[in-house]
Amino acid sequence: MGQRGRKWANVLALVTAVFLAGCGTYPADPSGTLERVAGGTLRVGASENGDWVKFSAASGGGQATRPASPRRDEDVQGTEAELVREFAARLGADIEWVSGTEHVLAEELKHRELDLVIGGLNDKTPWAQHGGLTRVYAESRDSRGAPHKHVMLVPLGENAFLLELDTFLMEAKEQ
Repeated sequence: MGQRGRKWANVLALVTAVFLAGCGTYPADPSGTLERVAGGTLRVGASENGDWVKFSAASGGGQATRPASPRRDEDVQGTEAELVREFAARLGADIEWVSGTEHVLAEELKHRELDLVIGGLNDKTPWAQHGGLTRVYAESRDSRGAPHKHVMLVPLGENAFLLELDTFLMEAKEQ
């Protein structure tokens, strides 16, 4: 490589370094959800729905009578509750459970009062305007034979948190 070639290679290296320095961390969480949850508390909204999320009879079962009610960890059961427990353990996080209707929980998520909403949601959920959807991690059929592709709901724009959860769900799906 001649002197002129080295000069252009140095210019290209400098431009690349400046470009990469400006990119920051990708993906990012504008509200810092992943950073806050890791080693902290994962705030989960749970809406009762079949085997996906159940509330124990000891806790009164069923949906909360108030719009959003705190629940003890042992009161929340079901397939998605167990997945959330495993995800929280992976992040070294405690879980703060809140139960409510999908509508109330989606509103809480929209206003950043929750980090995650579960409840047997599928990819056609009307609450997608309130949050980001994970990738489809499970499929089922209802009693009429209609297929459902299951997702979870996270705060909009929290892409690092979403990527971490998606990665976990895909690993869990493969097991």
